Amino acid sequence: MRDVAIPETAATAAPASAPVFPWGGLLILAAAGFTAVTTELLPSGLLPQISRDLGVDESAVGSLTAAYAAVIVFTALPLSRLLGGRVPRKALLIGTVLPFALSNVLLASSPSLGLAVAARLLGGVAHGMLWSSMAPYVARIVPAHSVGRAMAMVFSGNSIALAVGAPIGTLMGSVLTWRASFLILAGVGAVLALLAIWVLPAAPNEDGHATPTLRGALKLPGVIAVATAWPLLLLGHFTLFTYIAPFLHVSGLPDAFTSISLSVVGAASLVGIWIAGLTADSHPRRSLISAVALLVLAFGLLPLLGGTWVGELVLVTVWGTAFGVIGIYNQAAILRAGGEHKDAANGLTVVTIQLGIAVGAGYGALALTAVGALWVPLAAAVPTAAALAIILASRRGGYPAGPRETKLMRPR
Repeated sequence: MRDVAIPETAATAAPASAPVFPWGGLLILAAAGFTAVTTELLPSGLLPQISRDLGVDESAVGSLTAAYAAVIVFTALPLSRLLGGRVPRKALLIGTVLPFALSNVLLASSPSLGLAVAARLLGGVAHGMLWSSMAPYVARIVPAHSVGRAMAMVFSGNSIALAVGAPIGTLMGSVLTWRASFLILAGVGAVLALLAIWVLPAAPNEDGHATPTLRGALKLPGVIAVATAWPLLLLGHFTLFTYIAPFLHVSGLPDAFTSISLSVVGAASLVGIWIAGLTADSHPRRSLISAVALLVLAFGLLPLLGGTWVGELVLVTVWGTAFGVIGIYNQAAILRAGGEHKDAANGLTVVTIQLGIAVGAGYGALALTAVGALWVPLAAAVPTAAALAIILASRRGGYPAGPRETKLMRPR
């Protein structure tokens, strides 16, 4: 993502353990991310089927998503602190993929909502550990100058899941059953775990003599900035993402534009990830500032230009592209800012990101009630602009310039 100014210990360790760019291992991790995000989102698309089958209200089925997010918030940090320095990193990652498979098997066989929620809690624990351990692991198995490209490759699984994972799972649920959809996901998870045993390289457990701690991470310049700005960006994104249907309806566009717009956001985010892979190791600060500024602009213009299909699709494309970019840059930024405490710093962002997503839905509901559906994009622009201000102010801490940007700023 950036010129990955991760500590020199990681930089020196990576070439020794991974002299060749580990394409196979990174593809496995991208597929694991795809499976995790699809697992997280799938109940929303299958909500009516699950409701009928379990004999409960649709609102009650929403607890499958809420429980999943809640358990991440409460377990990600404690478990990453407990296991991060004690379990080999490769084994830890494999150990997070297997519970996804088990969780989906248990969910698919649940006769009641209570057991289904319990199955989702297991999946949420695995989800939190996966994202707490994945980025620090990647930073250790690739050369320092390639971390940005590696992160872009790994985190493309997220956007692919947003674009096609959940819709395909929903379609499978319609053609087959909702239980079959989760069983297929379980099979994918089991296969990935087996492939990971064979393909993933080992990575060193320790960066140096210091023991990584959350307290140590919070003392480092930039960690709080990144751990605040990144969730604010997600808060803004999910404010509109959650309530795009009522916005499009009040804008006078047909209902079909809802699914079209969400697919465009997901597809455009893949373009953003590709752009991030090209620029994150060389121009991280300038690129991130440009992306967030474009995101603020797109949100601000949607109430004015979103009533036409051309204006709406153009602005949604800008939104999706910028959203794909900012995830890669911020992931790089927290690893860089965390230094030798990057594992703890990354675990902190896993928690704050989930909070940002959860608050985004609630904040969007408040905006929907207070100012109306037409102005929800403007409400989304507010936390996004706040994140931009934090990024601009964190030149030396969380969001420093990359090597090529530094050269351009040097006096000749």
